[in-house]
Amino acid sequence: MLKYFKDAFTNYENASILQTISLLLFVVFFLGLLYFIWKRPKEYYEEDANRPLDDDEFYNENENNEK
Repeated sequence: MLKYFKDAFTNYENASILQTISLLLFVVFFLGLLYFIWKRPKEYYEEDANRPLDDDEFYNENENNEK
């Protein structure tokens, strides 16, 4: 399957334009995602930051059983 895409992207005269456009789309998407994350208020992430991990529940149960 990779061979098909390699032939499709290299065997015509304007292959470099398609590669440039796909790289630009990737960069724009990545920068847009970073912008979206940085523009969120810090309070938006506080609830997730303070949420306990799944492993903490196991340790808390063991501590309660030992008492």
